[in-house]
Amino acid sequence: MNTRDLSRGLAIPDVQAYPDQRNLAIQRVGVRGLRYPLRWRAQGGVQETVMQASLDVALPAEQKGTHMSRFIALLQALGQDQALDLQGMLRLHHNMLQRLQANEGQIEFEFPLFLSKKAPVSGVESLLDYQIALKSYGALHQTRCEISVTAPVTSLCPCSKEVSAYGAHNQRSHLQLQARLDLGKLGDFSVEALIAIAESQASSEVYGLLKRVDEKHVTERAYDNPKFVEDLVRDVAAAMKASQERAGIIAFCVGAENFESIHNHSAWAQLQSPHW
Repeated sequence: MNTRDLSRGLAIPDVQAYPDQRNLAIQRVGVRGLRYPLRWRAQGGVQETVMQASLDVALPAEQKGTHMSRFIALLQALGQDQALDLQGMLRLHHNMLQRLQANEGQIEFEFPLFLSKKAPVSGVESLLDYQIALKSYGALHQTRCEISVTAPVTSLCPCSKEVSAYGAHNQRSHLQLQARLDLGKLGDFSVEALIAIAESQASSEVYGLLKRVDEKHVTERAYDNPKFVEDLVRDVAAAMKASQERAGIIAFCVGAENFESIHNHSAWAQLQSPHW
């Protein structure tokens, strides 16, 4: 359909809507690498952050192109609306399909979430950042929603502790928890709960700010709680399985990466639940 330039009285062609003769459907076409402001509804209230966004839809064989500007218009409207949560992510996905007249599509948002943490002994507060990734995909009535949380933790090597006369090597690690969610229970799910599971199964949590009494505490806690990378993924998976039904998690994948302190490489492991 053509639109009209009122200032010149000329019809402006809508080239994207032209028919295409090659008879080749495109599964995914859209925009990626887009940085945009985001208001996220966390448990402590609304948090303003910046996300990396990717949005795409399926394009039928008979249509020449999709309307790229409509993806940006979606995000612009999102910024003026209420803060986003998981239910809002689902509504945004459906709105995208309707606005672009697409049968299927996918949205991916990645952003840092900052949570306030109290040091274990002194109680001094500081912020710690966690990487969050949201993903919705599928058709209007067959949409799936996934979330990923990456939490920094400390791990201490059991072998090093066992064979050394004193001390044991430890390192900062990343635990990534991915969950496919039951759309009927999105209101029961909590990003913060996933973070708590990750931190509870590590050798020790990490903090943005520690006093000397706190440093003593986390060092000794890690020494008393050594874990291989294999231990990390198994313990996290067991904790997720225990809360899976209550949290509305259909399937999950747990990953751990240890940034080794005595090697110039990382150790990593991944464990998937059935049907992931």
